[in-house]
Amino acid sequence: MTFVVTESCISCKYTDCVDVCPVDAFREGANFLVIDPDECIDCAVCVPECPVNAIYAEEDVPANQRDFIALNAELAPKWKRILKTKPSLPDADAWAKVDNKRTELQR
Repeated sequence: MTFVVTESCISCKYTDCVDVCPVDAFREGANFLVIDPDECIDCAVCVPECPVNAIYAEEDVPANQRDFIALNAELAPKWKRILKTKPSLPDADAWAKVDNKRTELQR
């Protein structure tokens, strides 16, 4: 199994999770992070670091977010590895309160 970044991360992109990942499994897009399922070792150290609760174990991804399992797998090979914490997006705190923001995802 692997861990999955879900919709809450879109347009926030807090990177607190990146520093704690022992295998550098995170990949960075313009306004979203994903976890490479081929790199993730299922350690769960990233989960409590996410301030918007966007990271779930694959088997625990909420039903309305299950498509993010495939999305993480699809985007991980295309996006660049992120190795250290960066500032969040400028409007991250405002976006953190928004639901239904899939249309904002920049591939």
